[in-house]
Amino acid sequence: MKDYVLELAAKQDGLNAKMNVMREYLQAYTLRIMQDEGLFHTTAFLGGTALRFLHDLPRYSEDIDFSTVKGKKHDFAALVKKIKEELVLAGYSVAVTYKDEKIVQSAFVKFDGLLKDAGLSPFKEQNISLKIEIDTNPPDGAIFRTDIVNKYFPISFLSYDLPSLFAGKSHALLSRGYTKGRDFFDLGWYLSKWKDLKPNIALLNNALTQTGWKQDYPTENTWRNIIGGAVNKADWGEVKKDVGNFLERPEDLSVFTKENVLKMLERA
Repeated sequence: MKDYVLELAAKQDGLNAKMNVMREYLQAYTLRIMQDEGLFHTTAFLGGTALRFLHDLPRYSEDIDFSTVKGKKHDFAALVKKIKEELVLAGYSVAVTYKDEKIVQSAFVKFDGLLKDAGLSPFKEQNISLKIEIDTNPPDGAIFRTDIVNKYFPISFLSYDLPSLFAGKSHALLSRGYTKGRDFFDLGWYLSKWKDLKPNIALLNNALTQTGWKQDYPTENTWRNIIGGAVNKADWGEVKKDVGNFLERPEDLSVFTKENVLKMLERA
């Protein structure tokens, strides 16, 4: 409810911490609505927010990402309408826009006046927002699992297993045309948390094919070197700048350095 998210923000110190905890609660509330509408029978939770909710990634995430299960369908327009209705009933002033396109369905949910109510902005029109994306044509090869998580609300998620999630992160890291620091922080976190974790190679290569990969494809023996090449090429000043505001503990940046990530890759 709206009063509760304002209470959460009031307990935090600093603008970033307040913004992060507010967004995360709103994500959880929206995910609960999606569960109640049956989305997790047809669609898998993935991406940074999934890592945060399912596996305690020590950074906050902005977007809520999903992948449709092959052969399953959902009514995106009806889902977006229900999300707006439930958020309004909970006391929020929201504006929702969406695109129900063939490949990627997306929606933006803007919470008007919430930052002003929390004392974080003098302007009512300055908003906090959520972005929802559903890939309706995902690459083949993912392995699914069900996870029950109680983060503000108990939710039963259909999600990718860890090697498949790691493949998704590896694909993002290799295929982006720019340095997104959160990719490299997440890579270091994966490697430090699960010493023997390897990406789902079939899923990774199918994803790379979808996005026009022109180089040698990763194998069980070469994926470390290929990802290591991306780590070496990254602008680590940009890595720190991008991820810093989203970390639970800013000190983690002194651990997940370029040198340490490369060492962990060698040992993986």
